[in-house]
Amino acid sequence: MKTVADTLGVARSNLAVQSAPKPPQRRGRRPQPEEALLAEIEAIIAELPTYGYRRVRALLHRRHAQTGEPAVNAKRVYRVMKTHGLLLQRHSGTSLERRHDGRVAVDRSDTRWCSDGFEIGCDNGERVRIAFTLDCCDREAISWIATTGGIDGSDIRDLMVQSVEQRFGPVGSVPTPIEWLSDNGSPYVATDTRALARVIGLVPRTTPIESPQSNGMAEAFVKTFKRDYAQVRPRPDAATVMQQLDCWFEHYNAVHPHKALGYQSPREFRASANRSTTDPAVGASRRPHEGETSAGGLGSSPPAARSAETRSVWLDASTPADHS
Repeated sequence: MKTVADTLGVARSNLAVQSAPKPPQRRGRRPQPEEALLAEIEAIIAELPTYGYRRVRALLHRRHAQTGEPAVNAKRVYRVMKTHGLLLQRHSGTSLERRHDGRVAVDRSDTRWCSDGFEIGCDNGERVRIAFTLDCCDREAISWIATTGGIDGSDIRDLMVQSVEQRFGPVGSVPTPIEWLSDNGSPYVATDTRALARVIGLVPRTTPIESPQSNGMAEAFVKTFKRDYAQVRPRPDAATVMQQLDCWFEHYNAVHPHKALGYQSPREFRASANRSTTDPAVGASRRPHEGETSAGGLGSSPPAARSAETRSVWLDASTPADHS
């Protein structure tokens, strides 16, 4: 050691200090305080307990952008939620799924709409049956109908007309043909339903038999709606569910972050798409079904058109099924 020190011209004590192991130095900035972020996360999942860290981060990012606060990194949100046991249980993916090679999504709004029906069970045994229209580009739930009875062909025809009016106003038909994708349920394949679709500019498309994945976007919406809204909200009876539906659909359209949309809500995605085009689509805010263009005026024979306010409290359990 003395020979080395003399050769280098330094003291032996200097070499001893330099050769001693040094504690590793932290790289990057120091961790930020977690208390405020944890409180924000807990407030979000208290209201939306089915949201994972990606959707929580999307809501935090949206909120901070509005208030001018710094953005929150997704990895930091994941770390905080993992530390405090707030992550959702990972899906095992053990169920057998049938293969589907097609593509339901499209690149422009008002090119393809999909539709399906589902039901929500209530604590008292009542069931609310819902049918909806979903845009296969921006994922917005354009319109919906609900009843405690069966959904028949006249209800689907009302849904078609209301969906057109939601997007384009009280017009006789859509500006350009729009595909209408559904399964092979009797209300959708009824002769009157398919005839009305063609009159107002919709092109009926049905999925192959026993292939729900061919309408996978509608199936995914049903799963999301049941998981994020119906299962975590009170459902004592049908009347209570019917009163909440409008709020649930509005939250999905205006707030719900969607992975395929870059964690924007459907309305945010539509707004950003409209800003980037020279011919934006008409807005899709929810309006009462009061236009002159009704299913009855176009040759089908549904019941009288019901306004959105009337539909939200309609509990007619005696509606017959349409098997035409």
